Amino acid sequence: MEILGIDVGGSGIKGAIVDTNKGELITERYRIPTPNPATPNAVIETIEAIIKNFDWQGPVGCGFPAAVKNEIVKTASNIDDSWIGVNASARIEKKTGCPTHLVNDVDAAGIAEAEFGAGKKRFGTIFMAAFGTGIGTALFHNQQLVPNTELGHIPMHGNVAENYAANSIRENEELSWETWGKRVNEYLQLIESLIWPDLIIIGGGVSKNFNEFGSYIDVESEVVPAESRNHAGIIGAALAVHSSQTK
Repeated sequence: MEILGIDVGGSGIKGAIVDTNKGELITERYRIPTPNPATPNAVIETIEAIIKNFDWQGPVGCGFPAAVKNEIVKTASNIDDSWIGVNASARIEKKTGCPTHLVNDVDAAGIAEAEFGAGKKRFGTIFMAAFGTGIGTALFHNQQLVPNTELGHIPMHGNVAENYAANSIRENEELSWETWGKRVNEYLQLIESLIWPDLIIIGGGVSKNFNEFGSYIDVESEVVPAESRNHAGIIGAALAVHSSQTK
């Protein structure tokens, strides 16, 4: 089945048509910078431009940087606070005519990894942490998603974890891979003490640098980098539509 997947990020909104049977992009990825401020009207106009780029008229899956319940945005991370309480799917469908399903962006990336990537055919508890501007998380048990976990916000050192161990902190503070890797390790040790995962998947753009910091991670769980890299959010958003249609 072919579905248009869209990944709304803090810096860019990206889309591609996905073959949900293979978990692969079948078109080039098309990217437009995220508008600033990222208000509902501005973001939806950008999503509409991506849909028009592909001359698309079918279902759309949209990974979104927020907790999402029943298509309604509950939080606002890297988007404008005016999104909170908005039924984003209904607004996008009204604007574009395309039936749309919304899912948290890291949940989307996790779905792609669980079905086709590092978590394929793995059971037990899988925890994914995407290190970027913040720390986004996804949690699965026996391949079933526990949606909208916000475990990048757990307390660490008198603040929240993502303000200590996000990749943006590494960049802004010019931390070495060793120093930052040890922070990531602290975070994962805390996660392990709370949920005892069998597999931890490191996502976000920094996953391609896993060899630089992976040796500083010392937890009981198996730790691996994500395999889908920058395409995971797009693929997972499309897969989420497919799974919602087949239930």
